[in-house]
Amino acid sequence: MVSNRIKTPEELENIKKSGEILTKLLDILTAKAKPGITSLELDKIADVETRKLGGEPAFLGYQGFPGRVCVSVNNEIVHAIPNSRELREGDLVGIDYGVTYKGMITDAARTISIGKPSKDARNLIEGCYEALQEALGVIAEGVRVGDVSEIIEKTLRKYSLKPIYSLTGHGVGHELHEDPVIPNYGRAGSGEVLKAGMTIAVEPIASLGTNDLYLAEDNWTYMTRDGSLSAQFENTILVTKDGCEVIAS
Repeated sequence: MVSNRIKTPEELENIKKSGEILTKLLDILTAKAKPGITSLELDKIADVETRKLGGEPAFLGYQGFPGRVCVSVNNEIVHAIPNSRELREGDLVGIDYGVTYKGMITDAARTISIGKPSKDARNLIEGCYEALQEALGVIAEGVRVGDVSEIIEKTLRKYSLKPIYSLTGHGVGHELHEDPVIPNYGRAGSGEVLKAGMTIAVEPIASLGTNDLYLAEDNWTYMTRDGSLSAQFENTILVTKDGCEVIAS
C-alpha cells in the first residue's frame, strides 16, 4: 500500500471537486435504486453522470474490477459486481462508488433500504451510520488510528452489530488505497498518528449476525458467512489541525 502524502493546495482543490462529484452521484444512485432496476443499470447511470460532471469512475479496472459501482445486496457485504438481478422491495442495498478528478480519488458508500426496512435492518443501518458520525467526532491531527477504530467498534456493539474484522477503511487520494489501514475495531492510543492534510476513507462495515465472511465464486463479492444482512457507510475525510472535513459522503 502506498504512503498517504500530505496533500498540496492544488491537490486539495482537485480532491474536493472529486468529492463533490461523488456525493452528487451517490444522491443520484440512491434515488434511482427502486424496485425493478438492476445494478447493471445503476452502473451505466454512474458512468454517464460522472463523465458529464468532469470526473471518471475510479473503480473501473482497479485490480481487474469489471464495473464502475459496487452494489451489494442483503448478505453481500462489499464489492459486488454489477449484474442483471432486479432490486426488490425489502432489499438492503449498499452502494459504494469512487471518482477520479484530475488524478485525485475519493471513495464513499451508503446503505439504503428498498421500501420500508425491517426492525433489524433499520437497526443495522442506524448503527453503521452512527459509528461513522462518532468517528468524525474524534478525527483530528494527532489522533491515532486506534482512537478512531475503538469508537467505531464501541458504537457498532452498542447496536449489537458485528464488525467485519477483515474489511477496513484506508487512506485515499493519489491511489484508491493508501496508508493507513483503518480497522473497524481497535484500541485507543494505538496505530499511526493522523496528520493534517491527510485524506482518509473511514467505513464502518458490520452485519447482524457474524464477523465472518467468505468470497463468492466471482472472486469479488464478500458475503456474510451466516447469510445475515450487512451494511456499510463510508466518507472520504480531510484531516485538519482542529478536526476534519467531509469531502465525499
